[in-house]
Amino acid sequence: MNPSRHPPYPGRFITFEGIDGAGKSTHIDYVTGLLKAKNRQVVLTREPGGTGLGEKLREILLHDKMTPETEALLMFAARREHLADIIEPALRRGEWVLSDRFTDASFAYQGGGRGLAREKLRQLETWVHPHLQPDLTFLFDVSPDIAQTRLEAARSPDKFEREKADFFNRVRGEYLRRAKEFPERFRIIDSSRPIAAIRETLKTLIGKLD
Repeated sequence: MNPSRHPPYPGRFITFEGIDGAGKSTHIDYVTGLLKAKNRQVVLTREPGGTGLGEKLREILLHDKMTPETEALLMFAARREHLADIIEPALRRGEWVLSDRFTDASFAYQGGGRGLAREKLRQLETWVHPHLQPDLTFLFDVSPDIAQTRLEAARSPDKFEREKADFFNRVRGEYLRRAKEFPERFRIIDSSRPIAAIRETLKTLIGKLD
C-alpha cells in the first residue's frame, strides 16, 4: 500500500501510538500546547471514538467479549466515521489533527495481539482510507513490565489493559515491525525515560515541522 497522502490536504495529521501504559496519552496535551504556541489550529481526538457513534462503539470494544474479526471490523467502522466526520474535514480546513491511536493500533492489537491475519487488516485499511496516512506517528515504546506497573496504579482497567504480558509483547512487536516498514513517518520514543526527557524529545521533533 502506498503510504503517501493523496489528495494533499493543507492540514497535518499526527498520531500517537504505543501499548497500554506506554504513556502516550500523557504527552498529547503537551504536543497540543507546542503546536498552539506556533499558532496552529489543533483538533485533538482519539480512537476508537472521536464521534458520537465512535464513542458508543468504543464502550462496546473496550468492554464486550467478541471475536478478533468482529473487533477489527468494529474498529474500522468507527474509524470510517472518524475520518468522514472529524479527521478529513479538519485536514481540508488546514488544521492539525492529533489522534490518540489510528490504524497502526489495529495492526498491533488485532493483528499482533489477537493474531488476526495481517492481509485482512490491509484489506480493511485499503477500503477505509486508501489514500490517507498520518504525516507523523509517535510510537511510545516501553516494555510490558514497565507498562503493567503504570496500569496497576491507574483507573479500572478495560479488557485490553487486563491482558497478560505475552499479549503486549506481541502488540509491541507488531508496532516495531510497522515502524520498520514505514520509517519515513514513525518516530520511536523511549517511553521508559522521565517525562521531562520525553518532552524535550517531542519539543525537538515538533520544532522541525513546518
